[in-house]
Amino acid sequence: MALLLQQVNLFGRAYNKLDLSNDNVTFYESGSEAYEALRKGFNKRINRYPKLIALCSNTQGVVEAIQYAAKNNLPVTVKSGGHCMEGFSCNDGGMVINLSLLNKLSMPDSKTLSVEPACLLKTIYETLIPKAKYLPGGSCQSVAIGGLALGGGYGLMSRNYGLTCDSLLEATMVTASGKVVNTKDDPELLWALKGGGNGNFGVVTQMKFKVQKAPASMISFKFRSKNTTVENAVETCRQWFERSATLPLTCFSAFIFNGRTTYILLTNTGKNNASVNEFIDYFKAGSTKFSKGNPLPLGRALKAYYGESRPVTFKNASAGLYKDFTEIESVIGMVFALVKKKPGILYQVNTLGGVINSPEQEAASAFPHRQCAYFSELQAYWDSEQATQGFLDHFELIQQQFTAAGIRAQYRNYPDINFTNWGQLYYGKNLDRLLALKRRYDPGNTFSGPQTLTI
Repeated sequence: MALLLQQVNLFGRAYNKLDLSNDNVTFYESGSEAYEALRKGFNKRINRYPKLIALCSNTQGVVEAIQYAAKNNLPVTVKSGGHCMEGFSCNDGGMVINLSLLNKLSMPDSKTLSVEPACLLKTIYETLIPKAKYLPGGSCQSVAIGGLALGGGYGLMSRNYGLTCDSLLEATMVTASGKVVNTKDDPELLWALKGGGNGNFGVVTQMKFKVQKAPASMISFKFRSKNTTVENAVETCRQWFERSATLPLTCFSAFIFNGRTTYILLTNTGKNNASVNEFIDYFKAGSTKFSKGNPLPLGRALKAYYGESRPVTFKNASAGLYKDFTEIESVIGMVFALVKKKPGILYQVNTLGGVINSPEQEAASAFPHRQCAYFSELQAYWDSEQATQGFLDHFELIQQQFTAAGIRAQYRNYPDINFTNWGQLYYGKNLDRLLALKRRYDPGNTFSGPQTLTI
């Protein structure tokens, strides 16, 4: 198929494209402005250079892109929103199937949402919440639903409503051979896509979710303690683990230490009960600054957690999923001491548990860490390119403390390129079952790249 250079209007600007004689897919190669715009993701630290970027307009475009990749022996990665923290939605020398134009959504009825993978959470929330509906997801406005749901998906209301993948009812996927399949015909594929599907088996182009009745409002409480010593931070963390364990399902809480300040967040979409009031009273007494927000309508309340929408330079990765504080007790002091040595790095733990732990959900999805009540993450932010290696080295030193402590559960949506036994860390007991599905849908490892399942 001949590649002819033409002009196309993309995002309001004229760019060169490689025309394949139809409107389903447009290919861009190195040297064009569109290529530069499309290859970049949310993390400015990551720079990868694929041979071709296939900007698909529909499912048929994905079929044609995959067929072209197969004919030309190009490994394929998939990009919906570009928020992968290690840039796995791009590659060097292969093809990136860019789904950014597949961003439509609709509600076939009052209980379901039909959505394409590049639709952003902001769009989903601003569509559903005015209708008093909700899809459990994260808080970052510019994350796309595709990658979020296929890797699990947690957020402020997951304890009450489950992970994002738990609401997935159906998906349409293009396989490595270019065949369009639907999970209605393969329940095993639906199981795999619910927590184990990030770029492993094919390209998901359509998803259907059940939606929940949205809570009317949310209230937030914030507790800060400045100039915190390592010893005090450890004790605060211990107390937070103990007291957060009794919070009702309507609550979410996070503990954060940035080397100088401990910060605790509590949100509630229900009424405060005795455990909530005790939690508030205890941490308020030990804080240098306490703030209590007003109950806000849910849509307005969520906007406070939308986060940055423009690309930034950072390293953010899973630092383990835990059942309780005892799993990190032996190393958390060293972790905090290392965090304190490098301003710009922070450690955060978030509450999980609740309905996420449901045996029914565990059986229905590939997400393997249902018994963990907490998810932790390391974050690092910097501006200077010269500072990059120093941050990455220090970040890895902290990660090694958790490895030494025996942490063996990590969250695939927060990957770390330095995880060696990543398949077991991300997928646990479900790894072999996922590999069996890989053999069925992608026996030639068309979908490949760092930390992508291969056989």
